[in-house]
Amino acid sequence: MPKTSSPAATVTGSADDIEAAFYEALQRGDIEALMGCWSDDDEVFCVHPGGPRLVGQVAIRAAFEQMFGNGAIHATPARVRKVESIASAVHNVLERIEVLTSEGPRHAFVLATNVYHKTPHGWRMVAHHASPGSAHAPDDANEFPQTLH
Repeated sequence: MPKTSSPAATVTGSADDIEAAFYEALQRGDIEALMGCWSDDDEVFCVHPGGPRLVGQVAIRAAFEQMFGNGAIHATPARVRKVESIASAVHNVLERIEVLTSEGPRHAFVLATNVYHKTPHGWRMVAHHASPGSAHAPDDANEFPQTLH
């Protein structure tokens, strides 16, 4: 499948800039802009809540195209935690998802980790892993243990 150019493919700047472009593309349902945020590396991967691991741009694009078939995804990142180095950045975010129901808009929360690498084309996403969250905003101090054991 040939790669297409998109406005997001020309996004320059930091991993933060690519993350902002990614979430803006989700909110617009813009597959070209969304895929422009991803590295063209064959090993990029994405995991949606409860879904399988998708490897490569073709699989990732197909999953987002299917999701966009139901409309844009109203996801807003919040409570970002970052680990950054010269050539990589890991962002753990709480995604606030707005879902329209017959009773009006409802919100759900998803925990996501976004990984960015500095590539020859600038910063690009190489991984997005989202886990099911809850129907309410978690209280960082109470809902997430500081240790796993």
